[in-house]
Amino acid sequence: MNAKIGRNEACACGSGRKYKKCCGRPEAVVAPSRPRPVPVPSGVPQLFKLLQAGRHAELERAARALLATEANSGILWKLLGVALHAQRRDAFEALENAAQLLPEDAEAQTNFGNALRARMRLAEAADRHRRAIAVNPRYAEAHNNLGSVLQDLGDLAAAAASYRRACALKPQLALAHHNLGFALRELGQAPEAVGAHRRALALAPDFAEAHVQLGNTLRALGRLEEAVASYRRALLIEPEHAGALLNQADSLLALGQFAAAAGHYRRLLPLRPDAAEVHGNLGHALRGMGELEAAHDAYRRSLELRPQAAEMHNNLGNALLDLGRFEAAEASYRAALERNPDSARTHNNLGTVLRELGRLEEAEASFARSLELEPACADVLTNLAIVQRLLGRAGEAEEALRRALELDPRAVPAAVVQADLAADRGEFAGAETLYRQAFAHDGDSAAAWSGIVATRRMSRADAAWYAQAEELARRPRSARDAAPLHFAMGKYLDDIGDYDRAFARYTEANELVKSYRPPHDRQQLASAFEFFRELYDAEWLAAARAEAPLEHRPVFIVGMPRSGTSLAEQILAAHPAVYGAGELPFWKNASPRVTAASVESGPDAALLGALAAEYDALLATLAGGKRVVVDKMPVNFAHLGAIHAALPGARIIHMRRHPLDTCLSIYFQNFHVAHTYSNDLDDLAHYYEEYRRLMSHWLAVLPPEAVLEVPYEALVAEPQIWSRRMVEFAGLPWDEACLEFQEVSRAVRTFSRWQVRQKISAGSVERWRRYAAHVGPLRRLDPALPPT
Repeated sequence: MNAKIGRNEACACGSGRKYKKCCGRPEAVVAPSRPRPVPVPSGVPQLFKLLQAGRHAELERAARALLATEANSGILWKLLGVALHAQRRDAFEALENAAQLLPEDAEAQTNFGNALRARMRLAEAADRHRRAIAVNPRYAEAHNNLGSVLQDLGDLAAAAASYRRACALKPQLALAHHNLGFALRELGQAPEAVGAHRRALALAPDFAEAHVQLGNTLRALGRLEEAVASYRRALLIEPEHAGALLNQADSLLALGQFAAAAGHYRRLLPLRPDAAEVHGNLGHALRGMGELEAAHDAYRRSLELRPQAAEMHNNLGNALLDLGRFEAAEASYRAALERNPDSARTHNNLGTVLRELGRLEEAEASFARSLELEPACADVLTNLAIVQRLLGRAGEAEEALRRALELDPRAVPAAVVQADLAADRGEFAGAETLYRQAFAHDGDSAAAWSGIVATRRMSRADAAWYAQAEELARRPRSARDAAPLHFAMGKYLDDIGDYDRAFARYTEANELVKSYRPPHDRQQLASAFEFFRELYDAEWLAAARAEAPLEHRPVFIVGMPRSGTSLAEQILAAHPAVYGAGELPFWKNASPRVTAASVESGPDAALLGALAAEYDALLATLAGGKRVVVDKMPVNFAHLGAIHAALPGARIIHMRRHPLDTCLSIYFQNFHVAHTYSNDLDDLAHYYEEYRRLMSHWLAVLPPEAVLEVPYEALVAEPQIWSRRMVEFAGLPWDEACLEFQEVSRAVRTFSRWQVRQKISAGSVERWRRYAAHVGPLRRLDPALPPT
C-alpha cells in the first residue's frame, strides 16, 4: 500500500478537494460485498482474495488484465474502483462504469454517489443515492450518504431525516449517529446533538471526528470544560487532528488557561503555518500569559499573512499598547479603522491609547464614536467616564457610569470608577462602601478590593481585609491584574508598621509591573534632558518671548511626583480667587512643537503666542470665572523653557522633598506606564539625578522672580509661613482659608487624595528611615548618607 496521505493533502481521486473532505470521509470508503447474481468472469474469486488480503496494487493489475477482455463486467470495474481508492488514486471512472453496468447493485450506486459528491456534483450524487435506496430501501449506508449530500445542499431537515432513517435501519452504524448530531447542532438542537454524538462514540470509542464534533456541540452550549475533555480524547486518538487542536486551543483560551492554549496553538502551527487566525489567537494566549513581546511577534506574523485585515491591525495595536509603545499602537488602530471605520471596539481601543498619550479630548471623541456604533456597551461608557474624570468633568463621568450600570448593574469596572469619583470628592466612607459592593458583585476583582486601602489609614483591625487580599493574590491572574493588589497589601503593612514585610510586597508589586511594561531607557532620558539644557539656554530665552495679553494667571507647581505638589495645590485652591485644575497635560503635548520649531529655525514667537492663547482658552473652560489657575502637572519641570517663553508672567512653584522620601513614595505607588523609572530603585535614582540637573539649569537661566522653591519639609513644619509665601508669590492677598485646605470641597485625582484632606502632619518626613535597610541605590542621592 502507498504511504498514508495527510488529511489536508490533495485527494488522489483527482477531485481537487482535500483528502479529509473527499475520499478520506468515512462514507466515501468503498466497501464492496459479493456481487449480485450476474455473469462473473473467471478469476474474480481470486480478486476477492487479493482484496481481503489488502494487496491493492496486485488487485489493480489483475482487474485491469481481466478488463482487457471483459470490458463490460460491472464487478471488475467495481473491484478496480476499490483498488484505486485504497491506493488514494482517482477511482471516478471505474466507479462510474460500475454504476452504469450494475444498475441493480445498490452498493455500486451509492459508491458512485460518493464519488460525485467528492467532485461537488451534488444533485447527481443525491440521485445515485436515491437509486441505491430504490434498489434496497433498507440499505442504511445509502440513507446516511444521501443525508450527507442533502446537508451539503443546505437542506438540514431532510438530511436529519435521512440520518434518522439510517440509524433506525442500522443502530450500530456509528457514522449515521455522528452525522445526525452534526445536522441537529446546525438546526439549533444542540442538546439532542450531544445525545447523537454520544451514541456514535458508544459504538466507536476511537472515532476521533465524533469526539471533535461532540466537543464543538458542547462548546456551543457553553460547556467548555466538557468540550475540552472531548477534544483531549480526540487528540489521544489522532494527535495531529487540526480541528481538535484548533478547537481545544480556542476553548482553553476562552477558559483563561493561556499557557495550555498557547501550547495547542504551537502544535497546530506546523499543520497550518499560514493561518493568520492561529497566529493571532496564539498572540491572545501569550498576551494573557504576560509574554508581551512574544504576543507582539505573533500578532505581527498574523498581520504579515493578512495585511488588509482590520482585526490583525487592531490586535497588533493591543500588543503595542501593552508594551507602552503608544504612538505605534495609535498607528495600528488607525490602520485598522482605515480598513473598518465602523468597528466600535477599535474606536474604543484608540480612545484608550489616546488617553495614555494624554490627549484626553481626542480620547473622549473616540469613545463617543464607539458609543455611536454600539450604544449599549458598559465597558466603553466606563472608559468615557474615566476620561471625563481626568478632564475634571465629574458630573458627566457620573452620568456615563449611571448609564453603564443601567446596562449592566454588575459591571464591576464601572462600579470601581464610581468609587474612585467618590474618593476624589473626599467621600472616603462612601467610596469604601462602593468598593466593597463592587467586590460583592465579583469576588475576584483585585481592583475593587485594592481600592479600599486608598480610602483611609488601615489598622490591625483590618486583618480580614489582608487575609482576603492574600487569598486573591494566590489565584491565577495576569501580572497587570495582580500588581495593584500587591501595592495595596504593601500599603496595609506600611500603615500597621510592618515595614520589612511592606517593602517585600512593594518589591513584588514593582517586579510584576516591570514584567509587562517597557524598560526604562536611561540613555534616552539623559540625552533628552541634556538636549533641553543645550537648546533652552539664556540666549534662547532672551530671544523667545510671547507678549499676548491673557485672561488668566497660571501658577505651575512642578517637581518630582510625590514631592508635595498636591498639598501645595490644595493650599492654593483653598483661596477663593484660585481654581485648582489638577494635572493638565497641555504642555507635555505642546512643548515638542516648540522644540521642533526651535531646532528648525530658532524661537517662533508666533507659535508661542498661539500656544499661550490656546492654553488660556483651556483654562477658561475650567476655571469658572476665577483668574488664577493652578496647573500642578509635576513633569512640567521638563518643559519650563517653553512654558516661560509662552507665558512669561506665569509663576512656577518648585516643590522639593528629601530625595529618598520622594523616590520611596514613588516606588510605593502603581504609577502610569509613562513613568517607566518608577519600578526600579536604580532607575529611580538615575531619574532623580537627571531631574535635579535639569532643575538646576532652569534656576540658572529663568528670572529669579519666576520661580519659588518650596521645601516640603519646611512647608509641613511651618505651614503658615510657607503658605503665605506661595499665596503672595501667586500675586494674591492672604486668606486664612488656605490654612484650612483640608476642608476644601474639590476633586483630587492623585494618589495623595486622602492625605491632602488631612491636617498637615510631619509623619511623612524622613519616612525613608523606616526602610533604611532596603533603600540601596537611593542612598547616593543624599551626600550626607554613607553608602551601604
